[in-house]
Amino acid sequence: MLKPILLVEDNPKDLELTLIALAKTNLANEVISVRDGAEALDYLYCRGEYQDRSKGNPAVVLLDLKLPKVDGLQVLEQIKNDPLLQSVPVVMLTSSREEKDLLRSYKLGVNAYVVKPVGFKEFLEGIQDLGVFWAVLNEPPPGSAKPIRN
Repeated sequence: MLKPILLVEDNPKDLELTLIALAKTNLANEVISVRDGAEALDYLYCRGEYQDRSKGNPAVVLLDLKLPKVDGLQVLEQIKNDPLLQSVPVVMLTSSREEKDLLRSYKLGVNAYVVKPVGFKEFLEGIQDLGVFWAVLNEPPPGSAKPIRN
């Protein structure tokens, strides 16, 4: 069974562009999008509206840094401190070029830190590359299914 990609993004325009870019990669993985850190944690822990979802971790979490309710760093910290979630790759996908955000993300165990490109074409290409790398090319830990492409 294919693992979904969890996209955590509160900006409607960035969300739409990211979904378009991922669709263009022809990945067979479902993309689950949530709008804030609290909803991301609910998804990961099968709580609230996600209590009946299929069990299992996502192939990758594409995580915005600045989020309402629970920010991206708090979500990252919780993921990487939980033995059941810590092997899930997390890519910080943000507009922040602040060194403190970058350093804190890596200190908390982020797998990659990507600054969102400003240009439309560059944004699409960057997201497509991310999707293919983390959902297809990356080798997950033993015991987890590797996604396939259409």
